[in-house]
Amino acid sequence: MASTVTVFSASLLVLFFLRSVDAAEVGSNVFSVQSYGALGDGRHDDSKALGDAWSAACSSEKPAVVLIPKGKKYLTKHITLAGPCKSSILVMVKGSLLATPERSDWSKETIRHWILFSGVHDLTVNGGGSIDGNGNVWWENSCKTNSELPCTEAPTALTFHSCTNLKVESLKVVNSQQIQISVEDSTGVRMSRLSISAPEASPNTDGIHITRSRDVQVTDCTIKTGDDCMSIEDGTENLLVKNMVCGPGHGISIGSLGDHNSEAHVSNVTVDNVRLYGTTNGARIKTWQGGKGYAKNIVFQNMIMDNVWNPIIIDQNYCDSSTPCKQQKSAVEVSDVLFKNIRGTSASEEAIMLHCSSNVPCHGITLENVKITVKGGSADAKSTCQNAEWKKSGPVSPQPCSLTN
Repeated sequence: MASTVTVFSASLLVLFFLRSVDAAEVGSNVFSVQSYGALGDGRHDDSKALGDAWSAACSSEKPAVVLIPKGKKYLTKHITLAGPCKSSILVMVKGSLLATPERSDWSKETIRHWILFSGVHDLTVNGGGSIDGNGNVWWENSCKTNSELPCTEAPTALTFHSCTNLKVESLKVVNSQQIQISVEDSTGVRMSRLSISAPEASPNTDGIHITRSRDVQVTDCTIKTGDDCMSIEDGTENLLVKNMVCGPGHGISIGSLGDHNSEAHVSNVTVDNVRLYGTTNGARIKTWQGGKGYAKNIVFQNMIMDNVWNPIIIDQNYCDSSTPCKQQKSAVEVSDVLFKNIRGTSASEEAIMLHCSSNVPCHGITLENVKITVKGGSADAKSTCQNAEWKKSGPVSPQPCSLTN
């Protein structure tokens, strides 16, 4: 009997060990960048090794793993990891992918991207490692840091373009040159358990950027950055953002929409259970004059604000320009927006701002169970409205302003 128990216990230990080890480290269809010549010393260029490992995995008839081993830093320049692939791909980042610090390593054609996944179906990127954009040199040379410098483009750290059935989870994305993660022209996206960070003063380092994509979920993420924690742009449809911590940063923004007289469409967006700390904005919709299209069926709910400068804001007169924007007649229509169960403190007296277009007023705006006070209680919180058709449900403080304001 004792020997039987011993064998059974040993079997359990083996089973536990196998389950605790990453599949990528025990499976046979694994393509490690080290097998393709990567040094992982943070100094030598490992771009070719990563590209070769991807090509081999993408050509595999069986589900494949591209492994970035732990404990090392793999320096890379711009790289495009393209599909279609013959089977599903898992990119397991256990170590760190580190961007080259040399701006000269980017050409005019590649300057907008560092790591670009394009046209891939059934892609998962995870592993608990880090994507490090090495962004200091880009921030120092930004016109938003030094107004005497010309405004130039900078790379997005991680871009997913034209991907379907995409999962991005359990990663650290830090110090991107510009936008940290961008999802473009993609469908069926699940992003979860991401830690995204850059210094508060780093310019244009949006945490997660969504555009021309539908059926997207972003859950259980923490974002600290120098721009929007999330920027939700034209073509976004059916987006759920849930369980997020944001700050510092510019908050969660739909827009900007309609710049350069363009047409934009955003619909069916829900932002649920978010905590914001010291951000410039909380729940924001921003559109330019002169645009066309719509932003509709939008819910911001169950949000806690702590020292947020503009906790609730709709701005249809947005103007991010060195010269004043001209008055124009057209605007992106903003309608059917719900702000529900929102509480906390404002860093300014204006806790609610509904600044809408005189030609295309906001309508269907609802405030429900809102309580925002000024941080420290030095003044009463206020709200201001222009051309906004709204209603309230339940207690709302500060009181919604009248339509004549």
